[in-house]
Amino acid sequence: MMTTKLPTYDKYKPSGVEWLGEIPDHWEVKRLKYVLKEVNERSEKGEEELLSLSKYQGVIPKSTLEERAGQASSLVGYKKVYPETLVINKMQAVNGLIGVSKIYGITSPDYSVYKSDNSLYSIHYFGYLLSQPEYLAEYKKVVTGVMEGFIRLYTNDLFNIFSHIPPLPQQTAIAQFLDRKTALIDQAIEIKQKQIELLKERRQILIHQAVTSGLNPEVKMKDSGVEWIGEVPEHWEIKKLKYGLIGKLKYGANESGVEYDYYLPRYVRITDFGQDGKLNEDNKLSLTWEQGRYYLLKDGDILFARSGATVGKTYQFKKNMSIEANYAYAGYLIKAEANEKIILSDFLYLFTNSDLFNRWKEGIFNKATIENIGADKYSQLPVIIPPIAEQKSILEKLTTDNSKIDTAITL
Repeated sequence: MMTTKLPTYDKYKPSGVEWLGEIPDHWEVKRLKYVLKEVNERSEKGEEELLSLSKYQGVIPKSTLEERAGQASSLVGYKKVYPETLVINKMQAVNGLIGVSKIYGITSPDYSVYKSDNSLYSIHYFGYLLSQPEYLAEYKKVVTGVMEGFIRLYTNDLFNIFSHIPPLPQQTAIAQFLDRKTALIDQAIEIKQKQIELLKERRQILIHQAVTSGLNPEVKMKDSGVEWIGEVPEHWEIKKLKYGLIGKLKYGANESGVEYDYYLPRYVRITDFGQDGKLNEDNKLSLTWEQGRYYLLKDGDILFARSGATVGKTYQFKKNMSIEANYAYAGYLIKAEANEKIILSDFLYLFTNSDLFNRWKEGIFNKATIENIGADKYSQLPVIIPPIAEQKSILEKLTTDNSKIDTAITL
């Protein structure tokens, strides 16, 4: 990794603090209690903009977050945050959740808010400084609590930590330098993120073309008879999902699960998989054999989420992508076993990742008061079914195309 070589100073001196080491000769060392002043103003009506703190985005309106956790019913008593104040998440300070706010709003009492004690200190400089690894290591030494998630960095403990302090003009110059450099990095990241989104859009276009018209651009088309599907190749079929399966759609186990044990069936819940088709390896649970024996997954089984924020999400179980020997699935999931004489499991899973499947879900939601898709509705899902040989050819072509897209995204 390339680094920027910055100029050094002519003369250095011992800081007198072991972990700080040597500092430029004209810099000072002070405890933070002489640098920062806590701001503890509270909202009287709770009507201000609710703010959140992101490690990479800084202080932002909570409303801009894509996935928002539930918030308190009343925000009265929340802490006021002003522009040019330093905000620290007391419970996540050791992980670097520290930032200078550019906006006005309120935040949870679990945050601490500080301003410069006087005009000799740049809050922007300390915003950068106090998020550095050396300082995070000091926080770990003084936090209060006994376990992860319950530790807090209180103001008195923060204020007892020493800091190295250049003269104000250098504080300002350092902060401005970092503002410019990080802005350039942010721009580069934004460009790359847009490129990734375009690649993902390209993937969806390829999937849509594959499941609606196949690989032959000259193929003769016919009306599918389903408005949201439109035309399909003349020799393809449209069947309800239930006619392409072995047995009926089956709900999972209504159990809370037990502590994870490699030798028990891993418990696959609705929160364990995302759009990438992989299982999350965090917070795993198991089922006992008694609980899970009727809900074991076989290679190629497809799970449909039936309710909640991720209703309609699908996951295909693949033995060669699995770590544990046995897996069982939860009650908010519905299992489909593809009849591979009619439709390949891989092709069915591909269909559930297409825009067509999303259109069908939207139609279901428009007719329902709550977003919930049960086995009765899934069984009626119209599925496009090419001949098996053509399904294989489509899957082979998409595997090649997806590999190229994945490589580009990784780069």
